[in-house]
Parts: sequence; structure tokens; C-alpha cells
Amino acid sequence: MTKRIVVIGGDATGMSAASTALRHAEDGALEVVVLERGHYTSYSACGIPYWISGHVADGDQLIARTPQQHREAGIDVRMRTEATAIDLDKRSVSVRGVDDGDTYELGYDELVIATGAVPTVPPLEGSDALGIFGVQTLEQGEEIVKDLADGDRRRAVVVGAGYIGVEMAEAMVVRGLEVTVVEHAPEPFTQVDPDMGAMIREAMEGMGISVLSGTSADGFDVGEDGRVRAVRAGDTVLPADIVIMGLGVKPNAQLAADAGLTIGAAGGIATDVRMQAAPGVWAGGDCVEVHHKLSGKPVHIALGTHANKHGRIIGTNISGGYGAFPGVIGTAISKVCDLEIGRTGLTESEATAAGFGYVTATVESTTTAGYWPGAEMMTVKVLAEQRTGRLLGAQIVGRQGSGKRIDVFATAIWNGMTVEEMTFMDLSYAPPFSPVWDAVLVAARKAAKEVQAAVPVSPV
Repeated sequence: MTKRIVVIGGDATGMSAASTALRHAEDGALEVVVLERGHYTSYSACGIPYWISGHVADGDQLIARTPQQHREAGIDVRMRTEATAIDLDKRSVSVRGVDDGDTYELGYDELVIATGAVPTVPPLEGSDALGIFGVQTLEQGEEIVKDLADGDRRRAVVVGAGYIGVEMAEAMVVRGLEVTVVEHAPEPFTQVDPDMGAMIREAMEGMGISVLSGTSADGFDVGEDGRVRAVRAGDTVLPADIVIMGLGVKPNAQLAADAGLTIGAAGGIATDVRMQAAPGVWAGGDCVEVHHKLSGKPVHIALGTHANKHGRIIGTNISGGYGAFPGVIGTAISKVCDLEIGRTGLTESEATAAGFGYVTATVESTTTAGYWPGAEMMTVKVLAEQRTGRLLGAQIVGRQGSGKRIDVFATAIWNGMTVEEMTFMDLSYAPPFSPVWDAVLVAARKAAKEVQAAVPVSPV
């Protein structure tokens, strides 16, 4: 008897789940139907800013597999088709054609919810004006590329200075626009501590980007043609030919909530470690919340790396195997021109909220041996648990060649290492790649000294 899997969402999690389940199924034993409301499947949303900047020549390069390629692999991909409701008792999905409005019911044996995330858009006056864009989908990327090509765009305002905000600030600078970033927090890039954020702000300003931190966008001035003309931010009016909204995302979980599935404290669909939200119902990717291995709390972290893993786990479990998602530690990397930003584990505010006592250590170093031509500077900050010395977090802000060192810290956190143990790690060395004492080791050594200093010595 053929079993039907219905997948809602045709990007990372959905197509990974569909492909994995089909790969492990016996011939003819599985029918896989994917509902995708957009025009594309399996694409890299993370690459959109680099397409807009021109680093990637064509948006098609961001597409890993087209709908037709998935169909040739045996998956029934239905484009421009959206799920409007889920009936858990009847095990069916209400479906509507986005373009033609046709509706029908689609029964399932197993359901995969991979609806992704939706951008955070505050209800500001004029926010629906022409020339204001999000950067969430490939379609939005197309709109921005076309808009920049169609008109004389000289001034860009980016609202929000998180991952998308700083990457889009770079894209606009590379394209020769005058760029202003508006950020409500005291410093940009709140994924790192404020002292590290201050370094990011100074570097961005050195690139010619104006950064208005501690300021929120209050609304938009719109011309008679319906196009944005300026961004109002406090007492400041910022002329704008194009506006990018980069205020982050939230789980697209309303469809699941309406069906009666559990929505967790972080706003995402709650699942068990197997990514199961209810009997026969699975969920993964940006629409779910996951377990943070350090804080122990549910978190929402929208990254394609996690989404693809969720899909593989779901597909494995649907096909009779066993897969479990162990959680996250918040590892991420970004860049603004030649400034690289890496972070993993907990920031100071996150460590405090989780109840940890901790010490910090910050060091400056070079990316290569100091005498090597082109040596660049970087700053590394480490958090370690006060009593045990266990590594809790790390942040890196530096020039080209520094950011990927965050993966060493991520590996250490994942394996529960202490900063003392890290000082003996056998890291590679050659002058073109690092100093003889790499910044990772220097930061770990300084943190270990802080841990030792914080431990009270019992009298003899």
C-alpha cells in the first residue's frame, strides 16, 4: 500500500525531508507531494545579499534544485500552491492555488510542516510604499535587483542591523549607494555583546556607512507616485531612494497554531527531538523552536544549516529509521565588506539570563604572523563558566581571515571543553595562516587565568 507524505514548504527542510524519505523508501511504496506557494524550490536565501551586491552574478546560481529536477526524482512538486488549513483528525490539508484560487482537500499519512519564517515588519505609516523591501525570498531579491537597475538610486536606508541589515548595508555600499543604517539597540549587531558591537559600528562608519544606533524608524514619507522618499527616525528625517527592512524574522507558525499544534515559548512549533509535533506530523526549519544546549531553553534560530539537518532527520524518521536533533549553540558568521563577525554559544546577557556565573577575556591578535604581508587585526572575546572553566561563548570581530576561527570555539563548546583544555589544542600553524600562538589559544589562556583568579583559595 502506498503511503502519502504531504510537505508544506519547498525549501531547505521540506525538500530535504522529501528527498530523504523517498530515497529510503521501497519502489512505489511512497508518494511525496510538496506544496510551495512561491516560484522556486531549494535555494539559498543566505546568498541573496551577495546577488544584490553583484558578488553573485545571477540569482539562478542560488538555486540548488529546480522544481523540475525534483519532479524527475519522483517528487510531486506543486508550485504556486499553498496550504490554508490542516485538519489533524481527518489527516488532510486544505489547498489553494495562489494564482487561480482553485481549492481542494489533500489527505496525508504523514505531514511535514516546513513553512519557514516571516519578516518582522512593524505597523509603520507608509510601510507599504514602493521602494521598501524585505530580503526573505528569492522573489524579493529579484525585486530589489530590478529596482536598483530601473532607477537612479543614490541613497539607501537599512532598518535593522542584524545579519540581514549589515549584509545589505554591504550590498548597497558595493553598488555605490550612500548608506544609513538605523538600529534601535545601543550598538549594531545585537547577536554579540555591546563592546563588540561598538567595534562593528566603528568599522562600518570607517567604510562610509552612517550608523544611527539607539534609534528606531517611526515611519516613511511617501511621494505622490507612491514611492518612499524618506525614513523618519526620531527627530531625524533620512532621505531614501530605497529602503531595506532588516528587523529579523519570526517563525511562520500560524498555520500550525490554527490546527491546534503546540507553539512554544520562543514562538515556534514545539517538537520532540525527532522533530515530531504530533502523531504523524513533523515540523522543522525556521518555523520551529529548538533546544539550546547551553541555556537549556527553547530558542528560535533561523539558519539554513539547521533547516537542512531537520529535513534529513524528518525524512529518516518517516522512512522507518531513527534520527534526533541534539540542539543548537547559536553559531553564526557574517561580514560587512572586509569586516568579519563570528559568534557561538552565549553572550553575556544570555549567560546571565540562563543563571551562569562567568568570566570574560578579550584579546587582540593578528590573522597571520605579524610580519606576514597583509596581516590583519581581530578581537576575540571568550566567556567561561566561573567555577568549572567550561567554555560558554565566543565572539570574533576582525578583518579578512578571522571569522572562521569561530568554528574552533563552536567545536569546543559542543564537546564541553574547558578553556584550560583549549590551551593545549593542537591547532595548525604557519606564518601565512596564524601567529605561532593563534588568537583562539591566547583567548583561551587568558580566560583560564580569569577562571583561576575567580576561584577562592581555601586556607591551609
